[in-house]
Amino acid sequence: MNATMDAFVVIISTVLLISILAKFTNFRSNLPPGPSGLPLIGNLHQLHTNHISDHLWQLSKRYGPLMSLRLGRVQTLVVSSALMAKEVLKTNDSIFSSRPVFTGQRMITYGYKGLVLTPYNDYWREMRKICTLHLFTSKRVQSFRSDREEEVFLMINKIRSEITTSCEHEVVVNLNETIMTLTSTIICKIAYGKRQWQDMSRFHELLLECQEVLVKFYFRDHFPFMGWLDHLNGSMARLLKNFNDMDEFYQELVDEHLNPKTPKVQDDIVDILLQLKKDDSCSFGLTFDHIKAILMDIFLAGTETVASTVVWAMTLLVKNPKVLKKFQQEVRSVVGNKGKVEEDDLQKLDYLKAVIKETFRLYPVAPLLVPRETIDKCVLAGYTIPKKTLVHVNAWAIGRDPKSWENPNEFKPERFMGSSIDYKGLDFELIPFGSGRRGCPGMSLGATTMELILSNLIYAFEWNLPNGMKREDIDTLTTPGLVLHKKNVLCLVASHDHEN
Repeated sequence: MNATMDAFVVIISTVLLISILAKFTNFRSNLPPGPSGLPLIGNLHQLHTNHISDHLWQLSKRYGPLMSLRLGRVQTLVVSSALMAKEVLKTNDSIFSSRPVFTGQRMITYGYKGLVLTPYNDYWREMRKICTLHLFTSKRVQSFRSDREEEVFLMINKIRSEITTSCEHEVVVNLNETIMTLTSTIICKIAYGKRQWQDMSRFHELLLECQEVLVKFYFRDHFPFMGWLDHLNGSMARLLKNFNDMDEFYQELVDEHLNPKTPKVQDDIVDILLQLKKDDSCSFGLTFDHIKAILMDIFLAGTETVASTVVWAMTLLVKNPKVLKKFQQEVRSVVGNKGKVEEDDLQKLDYLKAVIKETFRLYPVAPLLVPRETIDKCVLAGYTIPKKTLVHVNAWAIGRDPKSWENPNEFKPERFMGSSIDYKGLDFELIPFGSGRRGCPGMSLGATTMELILSNLIYAFEWNLPNGMKREDIDTLTTPGLVLHKKNVLCLVASHDHEN
């Protein structure tokens, strides 16, 4: 009897296995092409690299602008052309509008109570409305103008003072550190009304750590029942520590704003959110965790992306002195001798905008954008894209696609002079802020801040390489993370040869 039962179980198991494999084979055959994977892990072993966006770009040259990967149990689609990006981000935006649920993101966002990383649902729609109507309107962005200008001018004057007191009448500037401090200070004033946290360098470390734990590989996301390995290798402890450190910082901000003795100059973002909580104006009931999650979005998006773009722009300009000179001539001609570039001047600086666009093209702030996930099955270019597919739109590859750009590896801002192509999400050759309903709501604030910082740096100083260094010695290595940072710091010599 037992032998008969065992034989029956084997037969049934074999039939089920064959049917599952047949179903998988038929299903897999209608996916976009991609590199062969290994049993269980799929293609994970092929993505063990610091610069994943570049690696995926190289793979796409072989497999095409729609490429399939399997990362453990996670079916993945990589999009590497403007045409396919338009299909995903515009034509089928409603289907490709969700976000994946991953361990690091879930914890850092207080269980997806923010906006940027939250899956597509009724809650996300209401949160998007709050941010659009109350936090990032044109009027609100304009209201923070004096804060942005004040901090940029303080930075410029600090460098000027160091040059003046230097025996050589020049000073070496660590631009990574200088710009990160500046953007953090600007966001601190906008978000909670004061210039600094007690230890700004510690805050920068927390932000960088937060970025890393957000995109870190967690076994539980790719292999069911293997989450214990995340505890064994220390990943969960590291994630929890960063979350607690950031939570302590945000709680301190909230407590300060709730203290009636705290002096107020103007309403900042925390004030606005606390007032919305008090008014009970949200259908889901705004809590302190919701407020902290929104602050997390703002700090990560507002400091990291702006600082990274300015550093990449300065890197490219110093490596291309003719472009730097042309940029400098424009800004000094427009601004004259008034000593600083104000926000009213920015609209007159066409070459500045071309430099920013060209920097976005070559070094997009989020080279794989923010990952998306399909909410339903979809047919794309004749291929079947399953529900809950993880989707990476490779802005790094799109910006280097010779089908969209002539001489794509060349830094040439002139390509945008007289061109209607912009980075606001309507031209899919250039989508550093994404597009569609999941496009970045803080794009206007970020772009204005970038332009103000970069134009003032170029206007106020001459920039040269340290002694003995050549242009070709400036590397363009990158760090892992959601935002594309320059791995090695950019140190340049600033001198004040311009009378203003």
